[in-house]
Amino acid sequence: MWSKGAASLFALASLASAQLKGFNYGSTNNDGSCRGYDDFVRFFTEAKNLAGASGFAAARLYTSVQCGTAADPIAAFRAAVDTDTRLLVGLWASAGRSSYENELNALLRGVRELGAPLADRIVGISVGSEDLYRSSPQGVANNAGAGATGAEIEGYIGWLRDWVRGTAIESKPVGHVDTWTAWILPENRGVADSVNFLGHNSFPYFETTRPNSIDQAADNFWSALAQTESVSSGKEVWVTETGWPHQNDADISWP
Repeated sequence: MWSKGAASLFALASLASAQLKGFNYGSTNNDGSCRGYDDFVRFFTEAKNLAGASGFAAARLYTSVQCGTAADPIAAFRAAVDTDTRLLVGLWASAGRSSYENELNALLRGVRELGAPLADRIVGISVGSEDLYRSSPQGVANNAGAGATGAEIEGYIGWLRDWVRGTAIESKPVGHVDTWTAWILPENRGVADSVNFLGHNSFPYFETTRPNSIDQAADNFWSALAQTESVSSGKEVWVTETGWPHQNDADISWP
């Protein structure tokens, strides 16, 4: 849905404590090179100083592991502390158990090394991103790549909660991020029941079942959000990805 290293909008608009706006950040640049501390500092600073826009003081990450390492904490952690950026931490959950364990180790090491300055800026932890979509019939048909089943994500959520018990991030809300088409599948109901919040990824541009010109984007967005809310059992639904591409070709990138 987004090009490598691109940043799409997210807004944790349903948080009781604050309304956060920010961007999603991958661990690599568009050319495949690893993003480091200086890159994340620049991105986070630029987001806070956008011309004609304000309040973009949060960031969502897809992984807690620094690119090019096995299990070192991602440089975005320290960059968030130094730029006073709030974080929705991500744990990549579609590469198997050993990879997921590396994610857990990187997160906990980051919290140990940076302490309260990092822990206090974490607004939540997302176990995976669109893993359920990629493993669904729709994702398989679209060659979306490796995913994870609902049962696997449920297990990973339990694993995370076990590992963070007694740490500075024990009380942080735990969620999963996916598309509404995955959230509403009966086989994924256990994931919705296991989380504190449901992350909702929605790009009206890719709507194929109804007109999807930019004039209809708002209606399509709210319709999709309502689908995720319909299986949330009253839990908060956080808008974790949305936006509209600025070019129309096979290599769509995001502002």
